[in-house]
Amino acid sequence: MGIDQSKVDALLARARREVDEGLLPSTQVALAYQGELVAFEAYGDADLDTRYPAFSATKAFVASTVWTLIGEGLVDPSKLVIEYIPEFAPNGKDVITVEQVMLHTAGFPHAPLGAPDWWTRDGRVKRFGEWRLNWEPGTRYEYHATSAHWVLAEIIDRVTGSDFCDELERRVTGPIGLPRVLGIPEDQQDGVAMLEPVGDLATADEIKATFGISELPVTEVTEDALLGFNNPRVKALGVPGGGGLMRAADLALFYQALLHNPGGVWKPDVLADVTTNVRNRLPDPLTNTPANRSLGLILAGDDGRSHIRGMGRTVSPGTFGHNGAGGQLAWGDPATGLSFGYCTNGLDRNVVREPRRGTALSSLAAVCTS
Repeated sequence: MGIDQSKVDALLARARREVDEGLLPSTQVALAYQGELVAFEAYGDADLDTRYPAFSATKAFVASTVWTLIGEGLVDPSKLVIEYIPEFAPNGKDVITVEQVMLHTAGFPHAPLGAPDWWTRDGRVKRFGEWRLNWEPGTRYEYHATSAHWVLAEIIDRVTGSDFCDELERRVTGPIGLPRVLGIPEDQQDGVAMLEPVGDLATADEIKATFGISELPVTEVTEDALLGFNNPRVKALGVPGGGGLMRAADLALFYQALLHNPGGVWKPDVLADVTTNVRNRLPDPLTNTPANRSLGLILAGDDGRSHIRGMGRTVSPGTFGHNGAGGQLAWGDPATGLSFGYCTNGLDRNVVREPRRGTALSSLAAVCTS
């Protein structure tokens, strides 16, 4: 099996198209195979050194740090969160397990945490104690956009005695040859693309035709919230559920590392579990599609709905990844050995066009072998 350059060219043309049309200010696209980049291009107001806010694609990086701790016996997913963070217990949260936090079944998807509390560990832990449940833990799935990974970050801090951003660099990105991607000091933020809203809102008819409802529910992932990641102080904070700053190449090479485990960064049985074992098949309340989540990743599955899970229509069922808001794409396919990363700083207001773009790009990327 090798790379089909004509198919790579088709992928790159699609990645460039909306920049040429004037919709997106810039994009970066990367494809990797057998541990190496086979394509890495930037279009528009960007170059190959430009870094982008990765939003929820960051979640897999933070989870991968937890996997190292699981392999060392420092974290047990079956244990209660309060065994690591006793202050988390109030308001019925004492029954929540680490596994439920990692699977987005913990019951506090809307728990608030922002400024000024998130600037300090004491402030964050104080908020943990005040959080209330939205529903009984373990009974349903609803995406915890930021809350769950603040808990994971605190667990990392407590069992290592170090900052979670530093531990991600020390345990994962450094050993696999990638730069620091989370908690970037303000004096090291040169070359980070500024986020820009683009495009017009989708019509009610477009939304209805795509999602079956005329209006999507309002979540914490609003345009204003995403634009908040332009703030240098927020970039330096390292929001664990969405604050990573990276290139498309970093995403593609991270997933190559998950495919090949260079240097044994992760214990093999732990890595096999997180990349193959679906622990959450509960339906997404918006799409009614099974979540297909492992401990930190989403698996494509064989039910014909891989594109709804953000990985296009042509990946193998065993493909795993985690995309980010604003159109960021990231996955690895063990059947072909390909991994893919895509970034843009154009926050498309059209909630129909953005997922269609992602489906097209991922579907083209997944067939680049011959």
